[in-house]
Amino acid sequence: MAIRKLRIEGDEILRKKSRKIEKIDDRLITLLDDMVETMYENDGIGLAAVQVGVLKRAIVMDIGEGPVKILNPKIIENSGEQVFTEGCLSVPEVNGDVLRPEKVTLEYMTVDGKTETMEAEGLKAVCLCHEIDHLNGVLFIDKIIKGTKTDSKETETDE
Repeated sequence: MAIRKLRIEGDEILRKKSRKIEKIDDRLITLLDDMVETMYENDGIGLAAVQVGVLKRAIVMDIGEGPVKILNPKIIENSGEQVFTEGCLSVPEVNGDVLRPEKVTLEYMTVDGKTETMEAEGLKAVCLCHEIDHLNGVLFIDKIIKGTKTDSKETETDE
């Protein structure tokens, strides 16, 4: 496993739509393992392949339940609303409140090639929505509720 270089806001790849994964091979498994290690190294809870420069519909996440690898995710149902203060490894030092569904049902492919569904609510739903946005070229800063954005670079004072 290896830690991959994170792409940061301003890198045009982050605004591109990722491609569907057609085959699962050793390169893809290595990518997913590297993404998990990169996520942990940077204290993240989720990471999309595009954030390490690969335009494939793959995400990894760990909200405290162990790492999960998800291919070709698609939200097939959502309900409710929640506002959550989000940050992003590709937009360092920026946080802001984003309106997301409270609950989502996700259809995805496992690393074994099986199609499964997952229900998620709360933080897990937020994380999934955030990472799926990445796969579509959308950053959380595009969705921040006006007046809630904080940038620690702007708020630091010289002492």
